[in-house]
Amino acid sequence: MELVQESPYRFRIDREAPMQVPGVVFAVPELLPDVGADRSLDQVANVATLPGIVEASYAMPDVHWGYGFPIGGVAATDVAAGGVVSPGGVGFDISCGVRLLTAELDRAELPRVIDALMDGLDPAIPRGMGRGAVWQLADRAELDAVLRGGSRYAVEQGYGVPRDLARCEDGGAVTDADPAQVSERAVQRGQGQVGSLGSGNHFLEVQAVEEVYDEPVAAAFGLRQGQVCVMIHCGSRGLGHQICTDYVRVMERVMPRHGIEVPDRQLACAPVDSSEGRAYLAAMAAAANYARANRQLLTDAARRVFTRVAGTDLDLVYDVSHNLAKIEEHELDGGARRLCVHRKGATRALPPGHPDLPADLLDAGQPVLIPGSMGTSSYVLTGVAGNPAFASTCHGAGRTRSRGEASRAVRGQDVRRDLAARGVAVRGASWKGLAEEMPDAYKDVSAVVEASRGAGLCRLVARLTPLGVVKG
Repeated sequence: MELVQESPYRFRIDREAPMQVPGVVFAVPELLPDVGADRSLDQVANVATLPGIVEASYAMPDVHWGYGFPIGGVAATDVAAGGVVSPGGVGFDISCGVRLLTAELDRAELPRVIDALMDGLDPAIPRGMGRGAVWQLADRAELDAVLRGGSRYAVEQGYGVPRDLARCEDGGAVTDADPAQVSERAVQRGQGQVGSLGSGNHFLEVQAVEEVYDEPVAAAFGLRQGQVCVMIHCGSRGLGHQICTDYVRVMERVMPRHGIEVPDRQLACAPVDSSEGRAYLAAMAAAANYARANRQLLTDAARRVFTRVAGTDLDLVYDVSHNLAKIEEHELDGGARRLCVHRKGATRALPPGHPDLPADLLDAGQPVLIPGSMGTSSYVLTGVAGNPAFASTCHGAGRTRSRGEASRAVRGQDVRRDLAARGVAVRGASWKGLAEEMPDAYKDVSAVVEASRGAGLCRLVARLTPLGVVKG
């Protein structure tokens, strides 16, 4: 596939039939996928064929191969023009996202408590492939309450404080969730997992603010140099995975009725305003609420450990998802249009002054949380005006090696030893899981963030360094 470099941080894939729009890749040459091993640029072109897609099929600097959409893919479809929603444009881990919390604890004070903190967090944070969770739900009715209420319901039940909701995307819950659109199999998979990390690249990390790039914005977010933080990265577990599986099958069956053809069955889709499109969005919203409740419960568990061991609470900076499709209003062709914005492995990044921001963040913009690979820096960014990709930016480092390749290249014991030598305490669920998430399996997160900044997708606020990792 031929890429045309338009600027230092932007490449174009020219429109060719059946593409409806061009492809656009935000990157520098060294971050572009290896076309011999990673076909994500083909996926960018395939996404450009979706009915109703507008402007371009976008890829973030952390782009890599995914299911249907590339991970790091952004696409918006015009609802009024027959625009579609595609479960592959959200992915299996619906509303996987990140939340960042701050402690009233300085990095210099951490050595006296770090071992006790990690030993406390290790059993307090359920993780791994199977069951086990902070919250043992009584029955289907209580799970439905989670699916409708998200973080709001968790806070109402005593797992947090009202301020948490003000610093959470959508106020902690998507309002149009409908548990009736969630299959019984998805319910079974989610019943025993709410309040758990899961596996893969999910983690809870104790960090410190290493560098501040924008003091006023950092202060508005509640960040200062040397401050101890906690970052949580997880999603909707088996429930979200099953919802994606279910609706890919549904949409495969109905595409002929809607006159839709796609070049890859993983892009199965339906018009947003069809019964199938509305049902998927309602089920997806339920999974998003599950994921927000999940992170809220893990926050409560971490708070209890920090209070007991270090005598400090944890305050929420922000919670934002990077696997969602959202109905949003954007300016297009001189007027406001209602668009279905798919962000898969991409983070919403609202600019200062946006009406969806809480009042105390109006001048600063939305906090954007970018986790690094295990043992490397993470970043806090903010949204900027004039973002060329529907107020979206990168979501992390982006894989360069599969989990299988990583686990064949290194032992988990060696990963833990190397991280300990760099001052990072690790509590892993398995040696295999540590090997799969070796730092060298990912792109350089600092280069990804710099390319995102250079492309006009965001602005840098702070860099965080890891001190302790609880790994799924």
